[in-house]
Amino acid sequence: MPSRFVAFTSLGRKALPNQYDLFAFALILVVFIAITHVSHGLTLPLAAPESTVVSLDYKLLPYYALRTTMRMFAAIAASLVFTFVYATLAAKSRRAALVLIPLLDVLQSVPILGFLSFTVTFFLGLFPGSILGAECAAIFAIFTSQAWNMAFSFYQSLRGVPRDLIEVARGFGLSWWQRFWQLETPFAMPGLIWNMMMSMSGGWFFVVASEAISVGDTTVKLPGIGSYLALAIDEKRIDAVIAAIIAMLAVILAYDQLLFRPLVAFAARFRVELSAGQIQEKSFVANVFARTHWMRAWMRAPAQLLHAIALLRMELPVRSSSSLPQSPVLTRMIDILWVACVGLGTVWAGWLIVDYVRQELSWSDFWQSVLYTIFTMARVVLLMALATLVWVPAGIWIGLRPALAEKVQPLAQFLAAFPANVIFPVAVILILKYSLNPDIWLSFLIVFGTQWYILFNVIAGASAFPNDLKEAVANFRIRGWDWWKNVIIPAVFPYYVTGALTASGGSWNAAIVAEYVKWGGDTVSAHGIGAYIAKATADGDYPKIVLGVAVMSIFVIMFNRLLWRPLYGLAERRLRLD
Repeated sequence: MPSRFVAFTSLGRKALPNQYDLFAFALILVVFIAITHVSHGLTLPLAAPESTVVSLDYKLLPYYALRTTMRMFAAIAASLVFTFVYATLAAKSRRAALVLIPLLDVLQSVPILGFLSFTVTFFLGLFPGSILGAECAAIFAIFTSQAWNMAFSFYQSLRGVPRDLIEVARGFGLSWWQRFWQLETPFAMPGLIWNMMMSMSGGWFFVVASEAISVGDTTVKLPGIGSYLALAIDEKRIDAVIAAIIAMLAVILAYDQLLFRPLVAFAARFRVELSAGQIQEKSFVANVFARTHWMRAWMRAPAQLLHAIALLRMELPVRSSSSLPQSPVLTRMIDILWVACVGLGTVWAGWLIVDYVRQELSWSDFWQSVLYTIFTMARVVLLMALATLVWVPAGIWIGLRPALAEKVQPLAQFLAAFPANVIFPVAVILILKYSLNPDIWLSFLIVFGTQWYILFNVIAGASAFPNDLKEAVANFRIRGWDWWKNVIIPAVFPYYVTGALTASGGSWNAAIVAEYVKWGGDTVSAHGIGAYIAKATADGDYPKIVLGVAVMSIFVIMFNRLLWRPLYGLAERRLRLD
């Protein structure tokens, strides 16, 4: 004890908090005060007027922004847990992937309104009479717009770990737990961080549907920017719409600088390269915390604990038996049995849907939903092709310039988070005034919020391009079309496939919002499965909701199986860093 005291006093000025400690303490205190202030609204009963009443008063916007931000961070935390469990299981188990990956295709294609139609009642019943039920329903809705993108990114990264690094991990005798935390998770970190940012932006895109819940006779409006924006649209208040956009921009800039910019700088250290890049990512907040005295001392013990947990061996009990050679006949029999069980489960689920739908609907309803789904699919394909032609070159150009990427990141996040609902007034007014075709002009709203998945993932891929390979390309003087064809496109292709896959699923989801738009009492709809489901949700027609979601899911699965999965396989087999 005396020696520790002498060592402490010998530190001199380092034993006292510096100005960076004071800034860090103030920042943490502000966060805790904000959480405490918002938490008060979570304890109110659902019947209390202030719990679900939304006002267009500008002074309430900061509070609404805090409520929305808390929901989004709760959803992103749940998405992280889901990603680490779900994507890891799918990447590590071939048999589990037969179920989990198609299921993920279905989940990302099911629109938020499809989830809300059946989960609102569940969550309200889970917390009867409390606002917590509606809060959980909103958080779950935001979760459904964030989790799938992160899961696909982490799955692709785990499948693309360089084989030489895997051999090194085996040579050091790392257990599955150690390899996961010491190799696989750090390798996946750059792509996961960028997709977390994209997921946060995707949550903003659907925040209106998440906070202003309206399913049949059930209507709940939670205090937040989304419900504020929905009310402004209903009342045709352009000034309130602009105020909501300004508040949303302030929130995005705040959490970009306080959270995501430090995370991007942190993830840069996990790039797979043999030489360091000349330009390093920087973060003002990260530099402040790195220069603190007391904060670093207090965080040393938790950091050491996490490091020790990551180094635990945690061998699986069946590890020794699984390493023994198995009979090919037995393996094939197990695979056949597993596929048969999965097939029977799929047929049983399909029969339940058919049995539920046929009691209210006819074959004409089914063929109508199929036709509408074909219309929406045509829009998605054309818009995805257009977004690819525009944003792949732009993302590569930005990603190869870290200083530019640092400046573009907040702007890209804001554009990705910009709700399509804000454009509804302009779209509805122009379509009605000039008698435009909604099937054409509403189509662009579908890709408005989802094209950024491609841009973010391509920027992440270009940013992760190893510096040693850049030097090799420069030494061999590879330029022009050869550089595009043989160097950079193969390098970013795995990231592009992840972004395009999630953008495709997000486009199907966005069709619910974009094909059926309102501005006050005026409504404009296009022919498509999105408008079909949106109308059914507004009418509380559950059989049509189930039919529309089921048909859309089948089309999305076929689309992914025939296009994106083969491209995933190509990226995994031939376009990985080995």
